[in-house]
Amino acid sequence: MEADKVHLTHALIEQVNADLKDSALAHLPCGNFAANSARLVAAVMAYNVARTAGILAQCTFQKPRMNAIRTTLVNVPARIVSSARRIKLLLPESWPWQTT
Repeated sequence: MEADKVHLTHALIEQVNADLKDSALAHLPCGNFAANSARLVAAVMAYNVARTAGILAQCTFQKPRMNAIRTTLVNVPARIVSSARRIKLLLPESWPWQTT
């Protein structure tokens, strides 16, 4: 039973490492420790925000991976318009992941 918990934890950590290496950490190291540290902090924060958005969109993602989240939630063709002193976000009418 204890070995299963250790194996599951290891598998989760490996998934996180693979997701980060496929996205923001693909360009490390750059030679400057401070720049690498800042990039790592920004990558982990962006990863946490994206994973949280993927988990909140439960109907779409069973096990949210960064590529799937980036493709369906972040890369949305939208337009920012202002009208009557209000800013609006216009989404496409025929969105492939639209439920309605």
